[in-house]
Amino acid sequence: MKIVVSLLLILTVTSCSEYNKVLKSDDYQRKFELAESLYSKKKFDRSIAIYEQIYQRFPKTGEGELSYYRIGKAYYEIEDYYMAGYYLGSFTQRFPFSANAEECLFLSAMCSVKNSPKASLDAADTELAINDLQLFTDRYPNSSLIDSCNQIIDKLRFKLETKEFSAVQLYSKTENYRAAVVSAEAFLEKYPISKFREETYVILLDNSVLLAKNSVDSKKVERISQTSERYSTFVIEFPQSESAKRISNSVKELEKLRNQLELTKSNQ
Repeated sequence: MKIVVSLLLILTVTSCSEYNKVLKSDDYQRKFELAESLYSKKKFDRSIAIYEQIYQRFPKTGEGELSYYRIGKAYYEIEDYYMAGYYLGSFTQRFPFSANAEECLFLSAMCSVKNSPKASLDAADTELAINDLQLFTDRYPNSSLIDSCNQIIDKLRFKLETKEFSAVQLYSKTENYRAAVVSAEAFLEKYPISKFREETYVILLDNSVLLAKNSVDSKKVERISQTSERYSTFVIEFPQSESAKRISNSVKELEKLRNQLELTKSNQ
């Protein structure tokens, strides 16, 4: 067992020594051969440094193009998606007519997808991923990857939709009635066929009722009228909603309050 370990240690040291020797040498043919060997053996992190040297020395050659391509793919394989996104995205700019340009632009977009966090976190990377995928579909409309791109875009958009719906819910839970009303109305306008549409409408109406009740007298009549209009639209769109009766009772109470306010105002 000790002999096996010793042999492995010797091989490792020898391998490292050879790697460092090639890394420091001026023999670019040997560098390229070693980089290709490391890449084929999935030793991606070690291949990157050598490919970078080759590209820097021969940026306009076939070896330079292949090296830059391999760097991007290597970073992608080791799941360093920020670095991979940079190299793969830059590849299409540096080598726009390359046979690998389409693949690199797609993988660059996929790096943005990989960096997209869950719905509750910052949406910037998700929006970037959508834009990058859209760029790919615009540039390669006949690509066999278009269907995959469209499916991924739909999932990313749903992630953004979920995040915005969660914000509406949060305003409601924290009793920020005005913000809940404004955000709910914005959501309904932005996502007309959302699966959260009925639930958002209910939040809108509940908070519209509470906003009207808690308003100063000078704003009560206007906000009660707005609530009644919102409810009328809601029952047309969701006539079978389980929340309709409860909300209807709340709206009727508001209308009685409005009548009282208008009567008081007319008697003054």
